[in-house]
Amino acid sequence: MGGTINPAGVMQPILIATLCGLLAQAPAQAPARAPVRVSTPPGTLQPGSVVLMTVAGGEPIPVLRARAFGRDLAPFPLDERTWQVLVGIDLDVKPGRHTVEIETGGPATRVLHVLTVSPRRFPTRTLTVDPDLVNPPPEETERIAREAERLRRFWSAPVSAKAWDGAFVRPVPDAANSSFGTRSVYNGEARSPHGGTDFLSPAGRPIKAPNAGRVVLAGPLYFTGGTVVIDHGLGIFSLFAHLSSIGVREGDAVRTGEVIGEVGATGRVTGPHLHWSVRLGGARVDPLSLLAALGR
Repeated sequence: MGGTINPAGVMQPILIATLCGLLAQAPAQAPARAPVRVSTPPGTLQPGSVVLMTVAGGEPIPVLRARAFGRDLAPFPLDERTWQVLVGIDLDVKPGRHTVEIETGGPATRVLHVLTVSPRRFPTRTLTVDPDLVNPPPEETERIAREAERLRRFWSAPVSAKAWDGAFVRPVPDAANSSFGTRSVYNGEARSPHGGTDFLSPAGRPIKAPNAGRVVLAGPLYFTGGTVVIDHGLGIFSLFAHLSSIGVREGDAVRTGEVIGEVGATGRVTGPHLHWSVRLGGARVDPLSLLAALGR
């Protein structure tokens, strides 16, 4: 028999006991999940910039996924509550507000972080080089296409495990004399923007690996001459061009500061120098920005 309420409005004991039992069986409300915090170093972002983002939570973050500029990124953990992720802003990214999408494991958590990219004015350089290196002869067409496809496969390959460790270092001690993104005019004809940084290094200068990694290319290419490409892991690649000699082989593991070759004047050049370019998650980024984000 259910409980009743007497004329005085007092609930009978049996109904009170039933309500108390139901309340005791109700699931407790889950505590609020601690917010995830996203931070980036201060400074102006432009095409070619490298951004080191830190994602921290009040609770352990078992897994983290991130995406920006239409590409999946490669986060890496610092500890159970803190992750970092490098974001590369490609040379062709338009100025404006761009969103980084971040998702953590466990209960669904999604954070949107906005990066504001400012305009960047690129200089123009006019150079005179061997005409065959501006308009190659027909017999070189197949070789050039084959080499370009090989590099494209590196940049678009699945992300390898993190090999770099600690700070990135300069490959040579010399000053940079041609900035990233410079518009190039060879023998009066406009060509692709300069996708790296040139260092005014003398012929024979030893070139050091900027960080640990695996050599995936070591040999001559048509436009870049003696060339070495290092896969540092997590989507970071270094390409060194115009070498006079190469001191590593494909498949070699290299350590930070290990000599990989010597500066030269091979390929499309006007004189000895080192060209260093960096790809980050497929994006063309300024090596000097990588040093600013992760260097010393």
